[in-house]
Amino acid sequence: MKAYSCEVIEIKTILFTGGGSAGHVTVNLALIPKFVDMGWDVKYLGSTHGIEKELIKQTTNVEYLSISTGKLRRYLDLENLKDPFRVIKGIYQAYRLIKAMKPDVVFSKGGFVSVPVVLGAWMNRVPIIIHESDITPGLANRIAMPFASKICATFPEAKEHMKSDKALYVGAIIREELKSGSAIKGMTFCDFTRNKPIIMCMGGSLGSQRINEILRRNLDDLLSRFQIVHICGKGQIDQSYLTYRGYKQFEYVYGELVDMLAMSDIVISRAGSNSIFEFLSLKKPMLLIPLSREASRGDQVLNALSFKSSGYCEVLLEEDMDDISFKEAIHSVFENRFEMIERMNKSENDNAITKVMQIITANSL
Repeated sequence: MKAYSCEVIEIKTILFTGGGSAGHVTVNLALIPKFVDMGWDVKYLGSTHGIEKELIKQTTNVEYLSISTGKLRRYLDLENLKDPFRVIKGIYQAYRLIKAMKPDVVFSKGGFVSVPVVLGAWMNRVPIIIHESDITPGLANRIAMPFASKICATFPEAKEHMKSDKALYVGAIIREELKSGSAIKGMTFCDFTRNKPIIMCMGGSLGSQRINEILRRNLDDLLSRFQIVHICGKGQIDQSYLTYRGYKQFEYVYGELVDMLAMSDIVISRAGSNSIFEFLSLKKPMLLIPLSREASRGDQVLNALSFKSSGYCEVLLEEDMDDISFKEAIHSVFENRFEMIERMNKSENDNAITKVMQIITANSL
């Protein structure tokens, strides 16, 4: 008589979190398909109405769950009085959800929604891996770090600011689909031609009113030499510019972004870490206008200066920006774009995704 054995294959579960801006989601979007392909059960815990929900909806085989969350504001607002109660509620909700789903590991990209998730995971004794994109950690990650098993850093300098033996330098995680863009598709989508070079301008996933205003104020001059695609942020489309030839504006783009990047000669952007490393991977010369130290903790200024020291970009500080300096900086980037691309070609391209996946797998239950 033959003996038959029934082997039980254990399916592991990974819970992702992070949100509030696209920068707190893009790393997760790069990792999620890898774990889906490996047969893991992938879940995402975010806010009810945050941008992370919209972005994760574009993926497949991922269950999205939501919790109550507050916002870590740097300005006075009556909502600050309500937020501690929202966070406490979110911690309770995250604890209950995590207890029920029993994930093997939690991967947190940061942002205010991640704090209740990290605390809920820690109370359930689930290993937590944190990712920090900037040179200095954000407030949410600073709160979460004591509860983490490992902290993955994008910049080598970040380990000095974290002062933790949990911190590991992994490099920049880049979405593979970014390199699949078609310049022809991008130009067709924007109704552009090959007759003039193309600038992509974006002020982060939430947009930048200051950048939007100065760009539009100087459109007539700039359009004499360039075509411009402008990702201006939710609610910031200006109807009076819809008829301008060679200028296209969008609140936000999803699938078309890879094609728009492929067609662009230079990029004007804030200096969020995920975005600028994506531009670096695509060899796109940059004009970086970081959020000022008054409007943030100064992380974007440090990111931009690090890239400038490597010769990948020009930096225009917001407090120094006026019509003249803005146009001069754009023309400088364009004139020096080939030297910037040459330096980008020499940049190291470590396989950060593989490193992070190994860290996650090694620290799962």
